[in-house]
Amino acid sequence: MRSAIYNSGIPNFIPRLVNRALLFVSRLRGAGQVFLILIAVPPVAGAVDLSGPELQLARKIVAVTGPGAVTLTVENRSSLARRENEAVQNGLRSALEGLGLHFVKEEQGAATVAITLSENPASYVWVAEIRQGAGEVSVVLVSAPRPEGLNAQHDSVPLSLRKIPLWTQDEPILDVAVLEEGAVPTHIAVLDPEKVSLYRTQGGKWQQEFALGIAHTRPWPRDLRGRLVMAKDHLLDVYLPGVICRSGPGTAITLNCRESDDPWPLTATGSASVFPSAGPSAGVTNALSANIQPTSAFFAPARNFFTGALTPALGKFTTVPKFYSAAALPREKYTLWLFAATDGQVHMVDGISDQVARLGWGSDLASVKTLCGAGWQVLATSSGDTGDSVRAYEFPDRDPVAVSAAVDFSNGESVTALWTEGQGDTAIAVMRNRETGTYAAVRLALACNQ
Repeated sequence: MRSAIYNSGIPNFIPRLVNRALLFVSRLRGAGQVFLILIAVPPVAGAVDLSGPELQLARKIVAVTGPGAVTLTVENRSSLARRENEAVQNGLRSALEGLGLHFVKEEQGAATVAITLSENPASYVWVAEIRQGAGEVSVVLVSAPRPEGLNAQHDSVPLSLRKIPLWTQDEPILDVAVLEEGAVPTHIAVLDPEKVSLYRTQGGKWQQEFALGIAHTRPWPRDLRGRLVMAKDHLLDVYLPGVICRSGPGTAITLNCRESDDPWPLTATGSASVFPSAGPSAGVTNALSANIQPTSAFFAPARNFFTGALTPALGKFTTVPKFYSAAALPREKYTLWLFAATDGQVHMVDGISDQVARLGWGSDLASVKTLCGAGWQVLATSSGDTGDSVRAYEFPDRDPVAVSAAVDFSNGESVTALWTEGQGDTAIAVMRNRETGTYAAVRLALACNQ
């Protein structure tokens, strides 16, 4: 994450449960009449007794369906551990049966009830989607406070976030790009403040092929940032504050640099054609460029953040507040952009509105496209006493839901960069060891737990 001189921590926020329910309404558009019933369970001190929310949700369901035969499914997408999840599901079934429902196969039921056990940073959120007949759909929701200090790293999270080591060195690492790979990366580029180094594996060991110097006349800012971007007609482009470099045409191993205030791309553009890469997820190809409009932002040449000026505009927004990083989440009819602003807030921009939240995150965000869950996830950093961590989230609407346990960098490592890779299904994280001052780059990849 960014140095403390530029960025303060982002405190927790109070989640908005109504926005969570609106997700289900948006999914039901065109399905007929929709009824939405919300209730909030009052907080209780100490340990949380979940029998109350179970009964309240059961009552709301039966108020819609009436007594009779229903088809019931329950999916756990929260941090409830296996035993807790089973206890809640059993409690819900018992409460529903006590109110006059009995469970049958789908073709035999008068209604289908799909319950999702979810959560946000402050509460458990349970949502039931009720379908009756051809056109009548209802959604009911309850919430219950999570116990204080609850650790969400349980075995019930739907995704696993893995870190795959790529490179370590004593000099600062600004970014790493994987140029070629089979089962593992075999050809990489490493960006540091003064050069781009190309390495290739030979006999199982990395060997340097080239070191391409970066020409610049102005001194770099204190907290230097940079990015390697794969290109289609040449190897790569290099973005640094006030400087842009481009490799030679085709496979030519040269680097031409010039002073420039051109914007930096916020979206990945896909792997270079001169060095094709299979990528770790065969089912996801060039996901970001295929689904997200290419968007760029202007970088402040003397600082470590983006000015907020965008090109092209996001709907009616030509500018957003100054920000450190951004992540894009495609929707059916628009793209939701998340900006980690320099004021410690996250701005969620959909082209029409800018919604602001304090999510307790750090300053580095990246989005990835996978074959898991909702299909798109956001990787977000957070800071701890022993080191930083990264966790995956999904955004059903405007409230994040954690879908992976946190990957901790517990050796006193701070995340200094987080960029989505060219294929769009993985991200590169760069860390600095607070004790030794050395740098390491890893690939972050998500895997489905089921």
